[in-house]
Amino acid sequence: MAKIEKLSLKALSRATLDRQMLLSRQRVKPLKVVERLVGMQAQEARPPFIGMWTRLERFAAADLIKLFHSRKVVRATSLRGTLHLMTVKDYIALRGAIQPALSAGMKSILGKRAVAMDLSRVVKDAAAFFRKSHATFKSLRDHLDKLHKTIDARSMGYAVRTHLPIVQVPTDDTWGFPNHCDFALAESWLAEEIDMTASDKATELLVKRYLAAFGPATAADARIWSGLSGLNDVFERLRPKLKVFVDEKERELFDLPRAPRPAGDTPAPVRLLPEFDNLILSHADRSRVISDEHRQRVVSKNLRVFATFLVDGFAAGTWKIESSKSTAKVTLTPFRHVPKQAKGELREECKQLAAFVEPGCEKVEIAFE
Repeated sequence: MAKIEKLSLKALSRATLDRQMLLSRQRVKPLKVVERLVGMQAQEARPPFIGMWTRLERFAAADLIKLFHSRKVVRATSLRGTLHLMTVKDYIALRGAIQPALSAGMKSILGKRAVAMDLSRVVKDAAAFFRKSHATFKSLRDHLDKLHKTIDARSMGYAVRTHLPIVQVPTDDTWGFPNHCDFALAESWLAEEIDMTASDKATELLVKRYLAAFGPATAADARIWSGLSGLNDVFERLRPKLKVFVDEKERELFDLPRAPRPAGDTPAPVRLLPEFDNLILSHADRSRVISDEHRQRVVSKNLRVFATFLVDGFAAGTWKIESSKSTAKVTLTPFRHVPKQAKGELREECKQLAAFVEPGCEKVEIAFE
């Protein structure tokens, strides 16, 4: 039996950064980025635009907004029950595969309220409501509250988010969506029927797409990213088609045979990641991106994920940008040592980011706390 190759922590870092388009800025279209990353977490409207900016050589916000309006990319409840940008092709192909995770998440959060609810009736009533026209979620909750007076409206709203394929309707707002935007039935917005069947084929496709974007990885890593349980069996079915490694802790890692795996000493440039970037959230063992001791500095108790900067491929601190009158201020808060050269490179990145996020500002201030 051939000896299984061991991958160092740095080799895992470089493999993931390469697939995440963070070893070098790419010359591809925004649609390709959303596809390659299997979606971009979009709890807030702006972060995916910064995620695009940090990965592409040339990127204009209008290029992504155009994809929303042309219905090639949607913003919808997806992985881990959170809002993501996904290509229409992926949303249609993978929506059924993630449904078991969404159902389990709803039951966990709502508890007894989920048991008391006639879920199929609530979802049916919501579908009929949205079939008339797109509307805000508050309007939906008010409508459901009139139909089901004994059930908490917010609980019904959450059940609908997780069980009815709906997408947000883009506007002409700066980042494509207002804080309180309208929703539409996915099948109406896309003129496509959404197959909600969690078939083996769809789940295997989801796993392979995960490995392409985040591998090499364990089944536990894929479970954290997708929210799906029972993935060990899926990996076992796929084993003959995958390449197997072990990490420094002798854990078994799976990968696509032809996926890129750069050497561990491949240079990794400084990068600014937005809030909620999936790179920070998509592994059970996140040490290939951020050390365990620093995770609490990036993910707050209320599960907010702060904007992060990378030095030599690993999270080295958080950052934020604020604007006042004609000035944009970028503040970086390191949680480990940042070499002088890296600080200079970060300053340059921050200047360019400020020009992208606050194009009207005449002055940019950069501070290390």
